[in-house]
This record gives sequence, structure tokens and C-alpha cells, in this order.
Amino acid sequence: MTNSAAPIPPSEMAKLGRALPFWLSLVLVPLALVGALYGGWTLVIVPAATWYLFTALDAALGLNTQNADLGATGDDLYWYSMITLIWTPVQFVMLISLLWYVPQAEHLSTLERIGVFFGVGVITGTVGINYSHELMHRKGKPERWMADILLAMVLYSHFRSEHLLVHHRYVATPRDPVTARYNEGFHRFYPRVLHQCWVSAFRAEKAMLARRNLPWTDRSNPFWRYWALQLGFIVLAFVLGGWSGVGLFIVQAGVAIWQLELVNYVEHYGLTRKHLGDGKYEHVQPRHSWNAAHKASNWLLINLQRHSDHHYKPDRQFAVLQNYGPDEAPQLPYGYPLMTMLAMMPPLWRRAMNPRVRAWRAMYYPEITDWQEYNRANTPMPR
Repeated sequence: MTNSAAPIPPSEMAKLGRALPFWLSLVLVPLALVGALYGGWTLVIVPAATWYLFTALDAALGLNTQNADLGATGDDLYWYSMITLIWTPVQFVMLISLLWYVPQAEHLSTLERIGVFFGVGVITGTVGINYSHELMHRKGKPERWMADILLAMVLYSHFRSEHLLVHHRYVATPRDPVTARYNEGFHRFYPRVLHQCWVSAFRAEKAMLARRNLPWTDRSNPFWRYWALQLGFIVLAFVLGGWSGVGLFIVQAGVAIWQLELVNYVEHYGLTRKHLGDGKYEHVQPRHSWNAAHKASNWLLINLQRHSDHHYKPDRQFAVLQNYGPDEAPQLPYGYPLMTMLAMMPPLWRRAMNPRVRAWRAMYYPEITDWQEYNRANTPMPR
């Protein structure tokens, strides 16, 4: 006779321990406060930690290719979800505190004040927009509202409409502004995407309303909410810090948007879905997004670098996003912190990425011998 016992469920502390590395982003908040209190060399701590420290940690800790159990329950994912839920009030308090304190801080020069909010923008862009991205994919209204509040803090509210209605539908096709074309440098991608994403987002919402026989001016258009929230934060910045506060608020928003679009540039560079004719494209597969399994930067970015699975299964929470090997998805040589720095140096970027794009084409689409139209993003638009 054998004794068999049911597996003992993990304790709450064990669940917290597994999720805890993803809470590392919270460390950046006190680092920003240190910069505001002391100025000088401390202003480089936030960018250095975000870009260089996590790049070094990636090199030291290597890759994490293990996959979480897709059968994990909401109880199993509680501590993973909590970090995304608490971030909105944490970022709000950090932002309003610094908007009140920095404009009147006599020990800070004008350049140092800008430096503080450059660091804040690195946080609100690298972490805040990333968390808003996770929240906007949730079904609940509170989560969607938190996503909108985070995006309003960086004056980029239309990102929700563009991401959900345009990017996920048309990724790796000419109709997606965010998919960087082969050989397109970031200096060209950035101004193009700033304009095209806003336009495509507004048109997508307008088209949805038109299908209900409603004009774009209908109050259900989320752009009214976007504009109201953004205006509210600008007014709040003025109340707290005067025109200096408004200027510093815009500085952090600009840095955050730059950080977001650098990541967008990296995520799909040069990858295209096969055109099937008659304006139709193959379904989205893991191979249409770059994958990165680097452990530390995935902690910071809550698995955003498992982007191949995110586009394949957009409803999956970050904790259960799956990693794909090189036989299933193209692999980035480094994590996003280093890849975004490379993107700012086009010759180095092309040297690192163009051979990988060509290898990807040969691996998945050997039957396509002429890539000219794909390079120009000139294949027919999907219907």
C-alpha cells in the first residue's frame, strides 16, 4: 500500500517571492527623489540604473527561457497583478510631489531642474507607459482608467486607441505606423510615427463610431476623455509649479514618449507578414515580433520583451507570457535597454540588426526573392 499526498500549494510568501523581482521598478522612484534633493551627479542615477545597470545585470544573469504555467489562476498571479495596480498611485504621487518641490528648490539650477524631470521621464516612459500597456489589455474598467491616467501623465493618451485598434490588428503590415521598416533609421521613424499614430488612432475611433451611426463628436469617443485628462494634468502642473512646472511636466512627457517609441522601433524592426494577395496578409505569428529572454530587463519591463507571445496571444497577462526559441521567433542580441541605445546610433543598429532581418527572411520566407516592396512598406493595404 502506498501513501500519496496531494501537492502542497505554495504559501503566500512563496508566491510573493516569485513575483518580487518584477517589483524592482519601484526602486527607481526614490532614486528620482534623491536627484531632486541633491542635484549634481545624482541626476544621472535614474538613467544609469535604467539603461546601464540593467544591461550589466542582463550580462551577468543571462537568459530566462522557462515558461510559466498557462493554467495559473488569478490567485497564483495576485502579486504579479498588484505591481501594475499600485504603480498608478505611486507614479502620481512622485510626479505631483516633484512638480511642487523642484520649481521652488533654490539649490537646483535650471539645468538641474530639467535633469530631474529628464529622469522622471525615463521612469514614466520606461515603466509607466509599459504598465499602462499591461493595464489597457485588461477587461476591467478600473484597469482601463488607470491606463488612461498613466498615459495622460505623459500627454500620450491616444496610445491606447492606436495600440488596441491599429497596432495589434495591422502589425507587420504597411497599415501599422509602429512597425519600423527595414533600413529605416530611428531619426526617420520617430517624426513619422508621432504624426501617423495620432492620426491612425483618431481615425480608428471615428470609424468605430461611424459603424454605430455616431459622429466623432459623440461623447463616447475616448478622445474626449484623453483631452480632459491631459488638460487636467497640465492645469495641475501649473497650480503646483507655475509655468516652470508646466515646462518641466512637458519635459518629462517628451522623454517618456521618446522612450516608448524607441521600444516600438525595436520590437518589430524589419519584420513583415507575408502578403497573400488581394490586400490580405497571413495571421500574426510569434515570428512577427522580436523576442528577448534577458532576465533582468524582463524583470524591469514585466516581460514586455516576450513580445512574440504578446502579439500572438494579446490577452495573456505578463506573468504567463511564453518565451520562444530561435526556431520559432527572431531573437534580439541584447535586452531593450541596450537595444534602444543602439537604435540611437543608426550605423551600429544596422550592423547589428540588418543581417538578422535578412536571416529571418531566408528562414521563414525563402520563396520571396524580391523584398523591394516590403522594404518600402508598399505592399497593398489590408482591407
